[in-house]
Amino acid sequence: MDADWRAETVDKVRSLIEEAVPDVVEEAKWRKASNPDGVPTFSADGLICTVETYKDKVKVTMAKGASVPDPTGLYNSSLDGGTRRAIDIFEGEKLDDDAFVALFRSAVAVNRS
Repeated sequence: MDADWRAETVDKVRSLIEEAVPDVVEEAKWRKASNPDGVPTFSADGLICTVETYKDKVKVTMAKGASVPDPTGLYNSSLDGGTRRAIDIFEGEKLDDDAFVALFRSAVAVNRS
């Protein structure tokens, strides 16, 4: 397994978020010994999402995902949560860039409503 695929995936996710939300604020939170870089968080008028890396996936957790329409079915994790929804991205999977950008624009609209 290519250990770099996760970093490449995070970079791709970051670029799509920046495309969708040009004024997004990225911060690293929750730094600890096992994760000295922390967890990237993205905000615009409130938290939009966190992006976490695991051994087998990159998880994009949408803070208010249950309130954000997902017409293309990107959400594939945390589907029964009351507030959050998540997108697990596994090695070799291709993101639907347009759907991802649209989802993030909708998430910001929820934050700003």
